[in-house]
Amino acid sequence: MSNTVMKQPETNPTATRENELWMAPEVDIHETADEYLLHAEMPGVRKDGLEVTVDNNQLTIEGRRTPAPAPGEVIFRESRDVNYRRVFELNPSVDASRIAAKVEQGLLTLRLPKAEQVKPKRISIEG
Repeated sequence: MSNTVMKQPETNPTATRENELWMAPEVDIHETADEYLLHAEMPGVRKDGLEVTVDNNQLTIEGRRTPAPAPGEVIFRESRDVNYRRVFELNPSVDASRIAAKVEQGLLTLRLPKAEQVKPKRISIEG
């Protein structure tokens, strides 16, 4: 999605909120004639740990991981116990009442439909 549709107010990729460590998930945004598609990578996040909200034209994505307990003693670890959070400012061209979300194997897909008044319209020609 272009910057004219969504702006990202938060610039810090790792931020603290309520004494939690949050990391900004990587996202890809695509535009079609009818909608914007936002794909956010949040490995380890399941449906029950995901929250997507829209408030005052701000889209907030939060994903909490529930790591499985490791058998035995950890001797080396590269993964971090962080949750994901990212906030976008929605342009009025997005119909927030029709946003749909789906998560599959740690990939969140948001469908952000365009409002009817901003979709291109074909004009029929008589004669």
